[in-house]
Amino acid sequence: MNQPSQSVTPFLEKISKLDFDRYYTPVIRIICHIVVWMFFSVLLFLNYRVELHLPFDSSFLLTARGTVNNMVVFYLFFYGIVPKMFKSNTLGIVLLLIGLPLCVYIWLSVNYLQLLAMHSLGIDIHSGPLKNVVSKNASQTFAKALSFENVFGNAMLVIYSFSPTFVIKIIFDITRLFNRTIYFQRQTSELQLQNLSIEKDFLKAQLNPHFLFNTMNNLYGLVVKRDPAAPDTVISISDLMAYTLYESNTEKVSMEKELEFIRNYFSLEKMRYSADKDIQLNIDVPHEVQHILIAPLLTFTFIENGFKYGLKSNGQNFLKVHIRFVENIFYFSIENDKDAKTTGSHILGGIGIKNIKKRLDLLYPDQHQLTIEDRETSYFVSLSINLT
Repeated sequence: MNQPSQSVTPFLEKISKLDFDRYYTPVIRIICHIVVWMFFSVLLFLNYRVELHLPFDSSFLLTARGTVNNMVVFYLFFYGIVPKMFKSNTLGIVLLLIGLPLCVYIWLSVNYLQLLAMHSLGIDIHSGPLKNVVSKNASQTFAKALSFENVFGNAMLVIYSFSPTFVIKIIFDITRLFNRTIYFQRQTSELQLQNLSIEKDFLKAQLNPHFLFNTMNNLYGLVVKRDPAAPDTVISISDLMAYTLYESNTEKVSMEKELEFIRNYFSLEKMRYSADKDIQLNIDVPHEVQHILIAPLLTFTFIENGFKYGLKSNGQNFLKVHIRFVENIFYFSIENDKDAKTTGSHILGGIGIKNIKKRLDLLYPDQHQLTIEDRETSYFVSLSINLT
């Protein structure tokens, strides 16, 4: 089942189907990191070479310096600081608040140490707008290089320097998190449906002996009396068994088959009652729309409960079922009398009802409405499902 996909766009649906665990192996991860760093290094090199007209060696030197600065900040932040944010509540909040300023300080510290090392090796820029940039920065003390004025004055330049890789990393992690979230939602939904399928199979296993016991007695009486209705009753029993054993194993069935199942079940149960009982089944579904698919056995529990707990009161005995289909909406309602001594807690809150509610929530989220009422003299259930 792919229920979560109904709430996302086609582009996000494709992302949700990516198998990150399969494709994003440690080797692929290293290759991706190398490619990204090379890409931004080339852009930085072209900036020095084309925009500032620096010699090749000077452009290469400054590019290497900037790339090292960005790499140190990137890996310390995402593989050192970020994991600690999620492991400790108090420390995590502190690191979150000082994360950006801390990255600026780290970048400037690494930059100063690199310039100091290059100066000690006699390396410098000898022409262009950045002439003697190494010796000028190396002549400062560490405290001066990391003074508030220097940090504040260079903060935006430093942030612009390392922000592209940060943005790519954040987008990638959000994408992977979205992928995992959708995956686990699907796994949860599939497990829930599997459990409901097991419960539905158990329900059918209990259903078959119940039908056989009640209908065979009635069938025996019809055969003894040579009633012409006996052959039709045999066919109804056969169709009923075939549907519960085979047809309803799928997630969706045609409405025509579901309605035929309801008719067969209703006629077999009705045989047990005398003619003075007001038992009605009204189905108003145009034949041309009966090919539309619907989840099987969604209404069965309500009808079964109607026969099981209804038609037993001392007053008017009745059971009325209405089914119609209007503008892609499937409408079902049932009302039956109740015994004044019967409480509704075990009827309205039974396993069968809970099963139906779970299936409706999973198969038709935000597309159905179920109402169950324990009235003074009757039980009433209405269900509407949007089958578009």
